[in-house]
Amino acid sequence: MSLLDIHVLGDPILRETTTPVAAVTDELRRLIDDMFETMYAAKGIGLAAPQVGRRERIAVIDVDDVPLVVVNPDIRLSEGKVKGEEGCLSIPEIYGDVERAGRVVVSALDRDGNPIEVEGTELLARCLQHEIDHLHGRLFLDYLSVLKRRSAMSKWEKERAKYPALRRTIDPRDLAEQHNEEAL
Repeated sequence: MSLLDIHVLGDPILRETTTPVAAVTDELRRLIDDMFETMYAAKGIGLAAPQVGRRERIAVIDVDDVPLVVVNPDIRLSEGKVKGEEGCLSIPEIYGDVERAGRVVVSALDRDGNPIEVEGTELLARCLQHEIDHLHGRLFLDYLSVLKRRSAMSKWEKERAKYPALRRTIDPRDLAEQHNEEAL
């Protein structure tokens, strides 16, 4: 396994729609493993393929120490509305309150290409929606009001200087068993 660079806000791949996966291959399983390792090292709870420069419709999630792979995920049901703070591994140090469904049911394929259905509430529901948004070129900033988005972008312009190549390289020494629940 290896750590992957995380693409940050400003990189066009974060705004592109991903391509559905035709078949889960050994190469894609290696990508999934690398995505998990990168997500844990970055202290996140979710990571989508575009965030590591890939166009496949794949995301990895770990909420409450339950690793989850969703390939070609589709939200089949969403209920309720809950507002909560979100961050993003591709927009470090920037946070905002986002309203999302409080419960979702997602159909997808697992890491072996088998169909699965995932029901998520609370943090898992938020994380699923956040990562699926990445697969459609949407970011949590898109849900903020104009004023809050402007404020977040102003803060990001100061942060962005740390990432001149629009890549965030994770130091292998940052590998950690615990991960931050604020960074989706």
